[in-house]
Amino acid sequence: MKIVKKVKIERRVLILFISGFTVLVIGIGIGRYVLPPQSSSVFENQPEMVIRFDGALPLDTIWTCSMHPQVQRLEPGQCPICGMDLIALQKQSGAGSLALSESAKALARIETTPVKREFPTAEIRMVGSVDYDETRVRSITARFPARIDRLYVNFTGIKVQRQDHLAEVYSPELLTAQSELLTALKYGAEVPIIEAAREKLRLWDLLPEQIKAIEQRGIAEDRFELKAPLGGVVIEKHVKEGDYVQMGQSLFKIADLSRLWVYFDAYESDIAWLRYGQEVAFSVEAYPGETFRGQIAFIEPEVNRRTRAVRVRVNVSNTLNRLKPGMFARGIIAVKMAEGGVVYVPELAGKWISPMHPEVIKSGPGDCDVCGMPLVPAEELGYVDKVRATAPLVIPTSSVLRTGKRAVVYVEQSNVEKVTYEGREVTLGPRTGDVFIVVAGLVEGERVVTNGAFKIDSALQIQAKPSMMNPAGGWSIPRHHHSETLSSSQAHIHIGHDSTATASIGIPVKLAVQLLEPYLAMQSALVADNLEDAKAQAKSMMMIVEHSGGLSDLLHNMLVVESLDALRKPHFEFLSNALIAAVKKKPREFPQGLVIMHCPMVYKDRGADWLQASEPLQNPYFGTRMLQCGRVKEIIGTPVTDH
Repeated sequence: MKIVKKVKIERRVLILFISGFTVLVIGIGIGRYVLPPQSSSVFENQPEMVIRFDGALPLDTIWTCSMHPQVQRLEPGQCPICGMDLIALQKQSGAGSLALSESAKALARIETTPVKREFPTAEIRMVGSVDYDETRVRSITARFPARIDRLYVNFTGIKVQRQDHLAEVYSPELLTAQSELLTALKYGAEVPIIEAAREKLRLWDLLPEQIKAIEQRGIAEDRFELKAPLGGVVIEKHVKEGDYVQMGQSLFKIADLSRLWVYFDAYESDIAWLRYGQEVAFSVEAYPGETFRGQIAFIEPEVNRRTRAVRVRVNVSNTLNRLKPGMFARGIIAVKMAEGGVVYVPELAGKWISPMHPEVIKSGPGDCDVCGMPLVPAEELGYVDKVRATAPLVIPTSSVLRTGKRAVVYVEQSNVEKVTYEGREVTLGPRTGDVFIVVAGLVEGERVVTNGAFKIDSALQIQAKPSMMNPAGGWSIPRHHHSETLSSSQAHIHIGHDSTATASIGIPVKLAVQLLEPYLAMQSALVADNLEDAKAQAKSMMMIVEHSGGLSDLLHNMLVVESLDALRKPHFEFLSNALIAAVKKKPREFPQGLVIMHCPMVYKDRGADWLQASEPLQNPYFGTRMLQCGRVKEIIGTPVTDH
C-alpha cells in the first residue's frame, strides 16, 4: 500500500515539472515576437557598466568616462574603473568637433579661458654655494728676509682691521734700510736720495704712518711690527713663531667678506633665459624665510660635461657679514619674456651697463665707476631694446594636449543652441611658468578649454572622429570580436598593459619633484593596508602627468587593480624604481632628504626598493603583516647611519 502511494506522489511531481517547463518555453517564444528587435534590455540587465567596442548605442545621449572611453552608460554616475565622473555625450555631425548643450557642459565641468597677450614670467631655479670674492682676497708675503719673533695672528678665521699688527719680526736688512733713510735726512742729502730711501721701505710694505714714525724717532730699530694692509678675515696662515722667512714667502691670506660670490648651477635647458646683469633672489638654510639678492656677473662659456649644467656667478653685497662662504643656496631668476622669446626687462631698456660690474647701470655711455671700463648698451647683452615691447600670445598649460610632436587645443565656438568645441593643432613656443607662448594657430580673444579638454578628446575618440591621439579619425580603441559586452574584470584584461611595458619607465626630475608628495602618501596607505587611499593617490598623480606614455599607463593599471597585492607587485615597485632613479640623478632637487629602503623578501630572487621621507622603516609591500621587514639601503640628503 505504501509503495503505491509513493509511486503516485512521484508521478504528480513529474507532471508538475513538465507543465512548468512547457509554460516557460511558451513564454519565451511569445516574448521574442512581442519585444522590438532594438531593445535596450542589455542595459537593464547590466546597469552598473556597459563596455562596447563597436560604438553602436541606440540612444542619442550616452555617458562615458574621459579616462576609459570604452565605459558607456545610459545615466550619469562614476566610472567603475577609476571613479571619475562620467560625461554626457551626444550624437554629433562634423569632423573634429563636439557640440554640447549648456547642461551637458556644466555636467562635464568644461572651463575655458581667452587667448590673451601678456608678458609671461618663467622662474629659473638653481642651486649653488657661497664663495669668496676672488678680487677681494689678498696674500701677505715677506718683502724682506726676517725672523718671526712674535705672532699676533696665530690662528685662521680671526678678523683683522687695516693697520692691525700681524707679527713682530727681526730683520737685519730692514735695520739697514732704516739707517739709510735716517742718514740721508741727518746729513741733508739731496731730495732724490731721501725719496729713494723712503720708496725702498714703501716697497717693503711699510705703511706711510710707519715710515713717518721712523723719521720722527730718528733711531733705527732691529725689531719691527708687520701690519695688515687691508681689513678682512685671515683664511690662511703659513708661519709660526720662530720661523725664518725669505723674501716672497707667503705669510697670510686675508679675504674681505663685505662682498661675496655665489656660484649656481643652471640646467642646460635654461641657458637661453640667462643674461648678464639679471637679478637673482636666493635663500640659505641659516636664515629661513629671508631673501638675498645679487646680479649675474659671469656665465661660464662651456657646459660641464659630467653634470650637463652651466656655472653662473652672482655678485652679492654682504655688509652685515651674515653670509658665510660654503653656505648652500637656492636661487630663482624671474625671467619676463617678450614676443619672439627674448628677455624683457623694461628698467634696462636703453640703459648702459658695466661689463665687469653689473651693479653699475647708467642712462648713457660712460665709464664704470669701479674698474673704469667703457659701459656697453643693454641690448648687446641680450635684452629688449624697447621700453614697450610686444607681448606674446599665451595660453594656460592645462589647455594643451601633447602627443610628442603635436600639440592640440580645443577652441570654443558659441552659437545660439549649443556650444561647439573644435580641435585645433597649434605651434607652441617655450613654456614660461603656467603658460605656453603660442607661435601659430590661435588668435587673440579666442577661448580655449582649460578644464575638460581630455574629456572632449575622449568623446571624439569614441565617435571615431579626429582627435589628439588619432588625427585621421577612425577607431583608436581595439574592437572585441567575441562579445559586445564585457564585465569589469574582463575589461581590465583587454585594456590593461603587461608588466614589461611599464617596467622601464623614466620620470623627469622636475616631474618627480611634483609626484613625490602623493607617492609618499601612497606608501603610507600601503603600509596601513588601505587600498582605496592608495588608489586615490594614483588618481592625484594622474592629474599631474601627461595622459600618455608609460607612466600614465602605469597609473591607469593602479586604478583598476582589485587587491593590495596587485597594486604592490609590480606596479608600486615600478613607480618606486622610476622615482628612485630621478632622485639619485639630481639629489639636490630633493633637499628635504629621502631614505631608500630595501626588502629582500618581496621577490625571492632580488627583493624590492621604495622611498620614505624619514625613518623608521615601514614596509609597503607587506604592510601590517611584516611592517619592519627590510633595511636602510641609502640615505639621500642626510648622513648615513649604521642600521
